[in-house]
Amino acid sequence: MSSPLQAHLGLQALFFNNIDYLLNITPQPTLKQTYINIFSSPATIASLRPTLRLGQLTHHLHLRTMASTSSPSVPQEAPWKKTFLDHISQMDSPEFVFSSLHQAPDKSNSPTPYLPRARFCIYRGMWAQLPENKHNTAPMNERIFESEMPTFTTDVRMQKTFELFNSSAGHADSTKLTQGSGGGGPCEAVWWVKGETMVQWRIKGVAYIVGPDIESDEESSGVRTVKSELGERMRVVKEEGREGWGWGREVTACFGNISPGMRGSFANPPPGKPVDQSYDDQKLKLGQKVEDLEDPVARENFRVVVIKPEVVESVDQKDPATNRRHVWTFDKATGGWEHQECWP
Repeated sequence: MSSPLQAHLGLQALFFNNIDYLLNITPQPTLKQTYINIFSSPATIASLRPTLRLGQLTHHLHLRTMASTSSPSVPQEAPWKKTFLDHISQMDSPEFVFSSLHQAPDKSNSPTPYLPRARFCIYRGMWAQLPENKHNTAPMNERIFESEMPTFTTDVRMQKTFELFNSSAGHADSTKLTQGSGGGGPCEAVWWVKGETMVQWRIKGVAYIVGPDIESDEESSGVRTVKSELGERMRVVKEEGREGWGWGREVTACFGNISPGMRGSFANPPPGKPVDQSYDDQKLKLGQKVEDLEDPVARENFRVVVIKPEVVESVDQKDPATNRRHVWTFDKATGGWEHQECWP
């Protein structure tokens, strides 16, 4: 028979395993603190045991239901994808502007709760379709899936990571809640393909963060959300070997697909922190080159961002006499894309 102390520790463990779920779905800071304070009361934790388990189960079933009913099991290939990839391949560097929403400061007198933020990023390929790179020594997934979800890499310490969590349905309000996989905040990505092409591509949707916890033993609500939301847009192209495809392996392959110098940037001093403030200068240094694909410092900060498109636009600027804007909107009911030709 377990002692009262063992029983209390067991109840605390039960609560701890579900605290991420409660905090992620609870936007009010005062209510979050109430949940945390429950730790001090074993009796209260015990009374919550059925509720916690039921809540987690309900959330899990909701995600499974959404994945199976909100869109078909086999999403259709996007009609814009081939042209988009052809245009991106013509760019010297596939740079694009990524915009997200930043919470307005309390004393900013902003008329809206969020303000736009934009920065240049590098397109790293479609999720589950990592571009070939002869210098990448990471174990690779077989080409089991295809998707129309652009990816790029980022540092968890960057503001855009927090913004994608904070502006999502979970409204995370602390960096402690943004260290793993999750997010889902609204975003927009814009490519300007110059030269002979002269086409602007705009992708509107939401973006999810894939972090090092994506295949952890204790699956968080953020991990479940990412796998559900991205999984419903991952089209199976090869059934054999499907069970062997790994989310964590894909993240490591993304890390291996960037240069050693770029990998080293994830072990830089904290981005945006004043240089006269202290930090761990033994681990974090500028100009490092990382060869080890499991480097603990760089991998701790490395994240893959996956954009889940809802609307895609291309604007042809080549000939003023024939310019057109093409708009494709994803239809959840059919898994296809509705197309509309518009004036530019």
